Amino acid sequence: MSISLKKIQWIVAGAALVLVGALATGTWSRADSADVGDQRTRLGLSAEEKLVITEMLPNVPGKRITVTVVSYAPGQKSDLHHHPGSVVAYVLSGAIRSENSATGPVKVYKVGESFFEPPGSRHLVSENASEKEPATLLAVHVADDGAHLTTFDK
Repeated sequence: MSISLKKIQWIVAGAALVLVGALATGTWSRADSADVGDQRTRLGLSAEEKLVITEMLPNVPGKRITVTVVSYAPGQKSDLHHHPGSVVAYVLSGAIRSENSATGPVKVYKVGESFFEPPGSRHLVSENASEKEPATLLAVHVADDGAHLTTFDK
């Protein structure tokens, strides 16, 4: 199954509109509040993930949107993992090599490019494509409230 570039662009645009709309209404909590550590634990974030914001989606009962920044040191790789909900990733710096069980073969994504991970699909390759430069991506997760956002496969 492959997802067209146009579909991914619509997904990223939709996620951006959700974020802008929520911020405009002032309903989102700040990720710099005192309970960030508790939120990180509850969401199951890895050491490489910085929580940007998380909030319930008022128009989608039982679902939560969470935005994180994932940082990769030069040459750093993530272990095999999966996510319980949908994820849209947008490369902020460097280049990310990614392969997902549902979306096709390994590909390198550069600054400004994005990719989609369907719920439950396995992230087979997730790594910095450079051995010399760091890389970061913005990850937008939509999952059931209470779900751990990343589960590493054993």
